[in-house]
Amino acid sequence: MEPIQVLWVDDEIDLLQAHTIFLEEKGYKIHPCSNGADALESVKNQPIDIVLLDENMPGMDGLEVLSHIKKDRPNLPVVMITKSEAENIMEEAIGAKISDYLIKPVNPNQILLSLKKNLDDQRLVSEKTASTYQQSFQELNNDINSAQSLQEWEEVYKKLVFWELELEKLTSDGVQDILLFQKTEANQQFTRSVRQHYESWIKNEAEMVFSHRAFAELVVPQISNENPTLLLMIDNLRFDQWKIIQSALLPYYGLKEETTYCSILPTATQYARNAFFSGLLPSQIKKTHPQWWKEDTDEGGKNLFEDKLIQAQLDKMGLDWKHSYHKINKPEQGIKLAEQLNNELHNRLTVVVYNFVDMISHAKTEMDVIKELAATDKAYRSLTASWFENSPLLEIVKKAQSLGFKLLITTDHGTINVKNPVEVLGDRDTSTNIRYKTGKRVSIKDKNVITFDRPESIGLPTINLTSSFVFATEDRYLIYPTRYHHFVNYYKDTYQHGGVSLEEMLIPFAVLSPK
Repeated sequence: MEPIQVLWVDDEIDLLQAHTIFLEEKGYKIHPCSNGADALESVKNQPIDIVLLDENMPGMDGLEVLSHIKKDRPNLPVVMITKSEAENIMEEAIGAKISDYLIKPVNPNQILLSLKKNLDDQRLVSEKTASTYQQSFQELNNDINSAQSLQEWEEVYKKLVFWELELEKLTSDGVQDILLFQKTEANQQFTRSVRQHYESWIKNEAEMVFSHRAFAELVVPQISNENPTLLLMIDNLRFDQWKIIQSALLPYYGLKEETTYCSILPTATQYARNAFFSGLLPSQIKKTHPQWWKEDTDEGGKNLFEDKLIQAQLDKMGLDWKHSYHKINKPEQGIKLAEQLNNELHNRLTVVVYNFVDMISHAKTEMDVIKELAATDKAYRSLTASWFENSPLLEIVKKAQSLGFKLLITTDHGTINVKNPVEVLGDRDTSTNIRYKTGKRVSIKDKNVITFDRPESIGLPTINLTSSFVFATEDRYLIYPTRYHHFVNYYKDTYQHGGVSLEEMLIPFAVLSPK
């Protein structure tokens, strides 16, 4: 391994020979330099990794040298060393993006610590992170193998997401591959739990909150007379994506509560979001509000009556609240809402459905450039963060904070990157979603799917008496035999929803207060 190349610039460099010997014994290669002009020449012509720069030198002083270095190599770390504690010099150096600031006299260990902090910091943190994960590996494995209840799966999934976000900072892929194996194993075991327990889970009020109970149990308790509340439902927002965008909210909002709730099956907008806003399972929506329900095979939009479903749920609960509902499908709609959000102050509850993350998911299927930008979960999170930090949605959040809105952020379901195709047979009335199928003649040989022959047992409506629901599990996707290979390649490595996975079912609900 090549030693780290250190350029030390000081007009009294000859007096620092003991320091130089000490650092070279620690494995650093020191390039001594006594003036600014020679320093700039060295930076230009040698592979320097870091600069130790004296601030007070005759001729070209340290601040002037610093400005030239930053023009040529803006990312080169520079440690400023000075006799002066003058605040204006510190501020000017910090403004020029120095990496550290040391006051003379300095001892060798101070220099060593600064070098390690600025050059070895990432390596040391990476080694510690990898080591801590490896120590936690067996405990997490035990949790995965013993989890049965949804609460236990919630804890497993949160741990997996935590480690995924920590380990993605590492330069080595080895430990990340181990975690990917654990995630795969977790989804396999989660599938078994869903197959065995979903019917009892959906009927058990003591289990985790499901879509049809989320509004009453998570939203309503947060509404008060003191402040208006803004409920943001960001379609398709996975728990890991929520953790990524959370940092962009922190200048404006403080996190009060964070939990997950469980999306009903199918983990698709038509079912999960209608259940959220109505407080009813899909079969109950069809029975109670038939004018607002459409089957998979019906023409037209399936979520056109969300505002009416919200009002019906509030009426059923005896809550005479002023509320408004906004669905944002285009950036200009988001900009307009941000500009006019003060008009919502008279409402107890303002509901905003924002579809952009859903658009990323579908665009990834349609556009090769998006497929390249979001080829992995890490890249998908990065794309989400980049969008959010530059989106009208963040402008809505900023305006809400300035107006004193309490903020609730949630979603209706998550997504998963699909990789393994499964052939499915069905008639012309079978649904088209590639993560679930419903119809009267659905046939799949693969034993890894989950089938419910009596949809009413899990709160789902039936198109006819013999209809069933079949759900893809883990990273599978369901493809008809017609043009099979074309559609296998078309959908492979795209983000889809509707099926059974931790990513699709365990989704975020966050409560935030304005700063």
